[in-house]
Amino acid sequence: MPRKRTLPAIRKGQADWPMSRAAFEQQFRQRFHDPAFEPHAAAIDTLLEIAWKNYRESRKSPRTRKAGKSFADPGYDLSIEWLQTRAAIRKAQRQQGRRATARRVLVICAASRNDKTCPGEMSKTFRLTRMAADTLRAARCTVDLLDLSLLNSDYSRIIHPCKACVSTAMPLCHWPCSCYPNHALGQVDDWMNEIYPRWVAAHGVLIVTPVYWYQAPSGLKLMMDRLVCADGGNPDPTTTQGKDPALAKKLELEGWDYPRHLAGRAFGVIVHGDAEGADTLRQSLSGWLSDMRLVRAGSTAVLDRYIGYYEPYATSHEALDRDRAVQEEVRNVARSLASAIESIRHGRREPGSRLAEPRPK
Repeated sequence: MPRKRTLPAIRKGQADWPMSRAAFEQQFRQRFHDPAFEPHAAAIDTLLEIAWKNYRESRKSPRTRKAGKSFADPGYDLSIEWLQTRAAIRKAQRQQGRRATARRVLVICAASRNDKTCPGEMSKTFRLTRMAADTLRAARCTVDLLDLSLLNSDYSRIIHPCKACVSTAMPLCHWPCSCYPNHALGQVDDWMNEIYPRWVAAHGVLIVTPVYWYQAPSGLKLMMDRLVCADGGNPDPTTTQGKDPALAKKLELEGWDYPRHLAGRAFGVIVHGDAEGADTLRQSLSGWLSDMRLVRAGSTAVLDRYIGYYEPYATSHEALDRDRAVQEEVRNVARSLASAIESIRHGRREPGSRLAEPRPK
């Protein structure tokens, strides 16, 4: 048990809040720029006044209920939306743990484009994703396809950015994330409330991604950042009375076990590029998943390749058509992942997996 320490100071003075009424109105009215809204100007004025009042009163979670006896503070008012996501996660975990449940793989297509976005053409990533998914289905796995390009083609589908609560204190980062929705700030439609249970339900995860400017595509990075709560997050927001930083610091300094809520699932990674960065991104994704204590599905389950190396973008699909070797390597990643899931479900453990961690953070 760590020795007691003096509670660190809570540093303040960065954000300028609240914004002015004029600035708020300007932001609000941008949502109604289309002339089709003009006949409803009076209704928009009414909504503006309600939204301004809710902003000033910080009505983040306007619908709540008492936490109940399963929480440290049964009388604390918890967001109904957060409780619904928590219930979906718990249901997914029960299903994932049943021996009779078919092997389930969350296959993530991380490219930002599809043929309904501005480019008007599907991504090579999606084609590789389908190859992997078909191989997994042939191995009698259930495939849950998560296409992150929908962030750019679906109406009001959003992954809001992580607010880095964990950097103040780990117990302030709740599992699942309680930062969103924030109705007072208009931060709604957060896709992560659906995505969290899909990660939990999976026995294995396969990420298929391109390289964008040496790094992960923005949609993938948003999801990664918001999964920090799965790696040490606090499942009981009542212990920090919501977002009280002093309470969270006290809890962490008294001793926090950093629970890894996704540990034990197998993973595979497929990264493709056309000039630079594929190996760096592959290493980054593998390290991130391993740090969350997911299990790498063997040496053939992590792949980085260049398709149409330094060739024109315009012919990149044709380059993929020709590259039969990379197509088969993608299928091998899927086969390795299916095999690893089967081994894990029959009790195989990584060497050293039962050892105590001297540095759990």
